[in-house]
Amino acid sequence: MPRKKKDTTVSIGQKIKKARTSNKITFDQLANETGFSIDYIKDVEKGKVTPPVGTLLQIARALKIDSGALLKEDESKMKRRIKAYTKRTDHYAYTTLTPGAENKHLKAFLVTIDPLANHQGVGYHHEGEEFTYVLSGQIEIIVGDHVNKLKTGDSLHFNSGIHHNLKNTGKDEAKLLVVVYGP
Repeated sequence: MPRKKKDTTVSIGQKIKKARTSNKITFDQLANETGFSIDYIKDVEKGKVTPPVGTLLQIARALKIDSGALLKEDESKMKRRIKAYTKRTDHYAYTTLTPGAENKHLKAFLVTIDPLANHQGVGYHHEGEEFTYVLSGQIEIIVGDHVNKLKTGDSLHFNSGIHHNLKNTGKDEAKLLVVVYGP
């Protein structure tokens, strides 16, 4: 009988936990730095929740690590992770388009959101700026109290330090190019 290969992939939650513990950062400290509850952070570390990009940026900044290191994987592992991630969240997947940009300020992501779905969990914010270009579909990006309605070919540039959220308002999958600048 052939032996099954052991999956040595380190999850995002494991990477976050390792960075938090090696830097001697408590759950209280991380919660105060990010605004997320301790329970949410514990769920992320345990792999019960896979946070959206904005949340990862906030956590990475609070841990003083590069967010790219949390997302960096080889292509085959990335494809498996996206498939599993989509299955876990049932509506949202992203992949980095800027591998190797661990120490850069600018990062780009391909984001896919299922029809009539919004991001689960909390609204998020992170220091810097964000640019979203709709490759296909129709979405709403709520920045503070303002609702921006975008369709294929539309774009939005905004201050990502303001609480923002995103939802697919269409009956088709939405694909976005999201570029995040973090100082």
